[in-house]
Amino acid sequence: MSSNATVLTQLIEELEAGTVKVVDLTQPLGPDTPVLDLPPPFSNSPPVSFETISHYDDRGPAWYWRTLRMGEHTGTHFDAPVHWISGRDRSEGTLDTIPPRRLVGPACVIDISSEAAANPDHLLTRDALLAWESRHGRIPPNAWVLLRSDWSKRVGAAEFLNCREDGPHSPGFDRDATELLALERDVLGVGVETVGTDAGQAFLFDPPFWTHNIMQGNGKFGLASLCNLDQLPATGAVLVASPLKLVGGSGSPLRVLALAPA
Repeated sequence: MSSNATVLTQLIEELEAGTVKVVDLTQPLGPDTPVLDLPPPFSNSPPVSFETISHYDDRGPAWYWRTLRMGEHTGTHFDAPVHWISGRDRSEGTLDTIPPRRLVGPACVIDISSEAAANPDHLLTRDALLAWESRHGRIPPNAWVLLRSDWSKRVGAAEFLNCREDGPHSPGFDRDATELLALERDVLGVGVETVGTDAGQAFLFDPPFWTHNIMQGNGKFGLASLCNLDQLPATGAVLVASPLKLVGGSGSPLRVLALAPA
C-alpha cells in the first residue's frame, strides 16, 4: 500500500474513531439570510427565495424539488478573483477555472473576538498578525486565514449587519495585514464571520474595500459569513471550501467544512 493510501486510510479511521471531527462553518441559507444593502445608485442582490416545482403532487407525484433565486455572494459564500475589478484579468479567476487543489488548505484561526466585542470597527493589524505567528508559527503558503470575531453569534439581520446612519460597522483586516497575507505569506485567501471580507467602514478606506482589492487583485479568495470558528484550534485544522462550478462565476454560496482534532 502506498504511503498516500495509508494517510487516507488513517484519516477515515480517525473520523470513524471520533479523533478527527468535521466542523461545519456554514450558515443556514434561506429567506432570513442577511443580505448587504448597498446605497443608491448601486444595484443590490435579491434576498433568498424558493419556489416549489413539485412536492409529491400532480406536478411530480414521486419527487420534491425547488427553484432558488439569490445573488452569487449570499450567505456563507466564496469570492473568486473576478469578483473585484482588481482581479478581473486574473487567470483562473472564475469559479469554473479555479483548480480544485486551491480549494483545500490548512486553516489558521486568529481570534479577535474580545477586540470586536469592545469595538465593532476593530481591524487586525500587521503587528497583531506577527504576534500571532510568534505564538503559533509562521502562516504557511496556501493556507486559509480565518478571522474569528464571534460575529456569527449575533441574532437577526439588523444586529448582524450593524448598520447606522454612517453605514455598517463590523471588524476586518487593515491594509498592512492584508498585504502581508497576500504578498508575503501567499495564502489561498481569508475567511470572516461578517457579511463580507472587508470591514464595515471599508468604503472610506484608501483604496476603498482594500481587502477585496488586494486579495482578489492577487488571485486570492474570500470566504464570508462563516460560523463555528470557535470550534477550531489556532492551527491544525484543514479547510475545504468548494463553491459551485458556475461558468464565469464571480462567487457562490457554498458549504465550508473543516477537519479538526476532536
